[in-house]
Amino acid sequence: MTHSVSKKRKRRAGFGRVAAFILLVCAIAGVAYFCIRDKEPLKIIYPQKYSVYVEKYAERFDVDENLIYAIIKVESNFNPNAESDAGAKGLMQLMDATSSECAKKLNVTADPFDPEDNIMLGTYYLSVLIDSCNSTYNAIAAYNGGLENVKRWSKDEYGELSDIPFGETEEYVKRVLDAYDNYCKLY
Repeated sequence: MTHSVSKKRKRRAGFGRVAAFILLVCAIAGVAYFCIRDKEPLKIIYPQKYSVYVEKYAERFDVDENLIYAIIKVESNFNPNAESDAGAKGLMQLMDATSSECAKKLNVTADPFDPEDNIMLGTYYLSVLIDSCNSTYNAIAAYNGGLENVKRWSKDEYGELSDIPFGETEEYVKRVLDAYDNYCKLY
């Protein structure tokens, strides 16, 4: 008798796990449906913070606004005080040398932690990379891995990259493109 009670308990436990799994799948499907049907929850994850500055400098330097938002999202998640272990600062995570060089070319003084200054310098730098690489994809890789590396990785001088040997840069490009895709769908 104990043996048959044990089998019944196992079956009930198995049924309970299956039922819990089915409920979980239904809950995930419900949330996915809600998010697809109503974009507002996703807009919380992919906000358009600092839109006045993004719009201003996107137009000035001819860079897609959604690309700027995607880079800010991936770089700092919209934290103007973000600072990496490597020393990159602000919303668009600019290194001091890059900030200084861009500020000099634009003939401005800038604070990398000031949202407007950081977006101005970061967008300008991104526009330079896009022009230098003749490719947004390569420019995104260069934003993280450096322009000289992208030149070296390209099959010809500025061909589209087919392989990025730096895992961090490869992952970065994927994350930015994913965020960009989400921004394009949402806005």
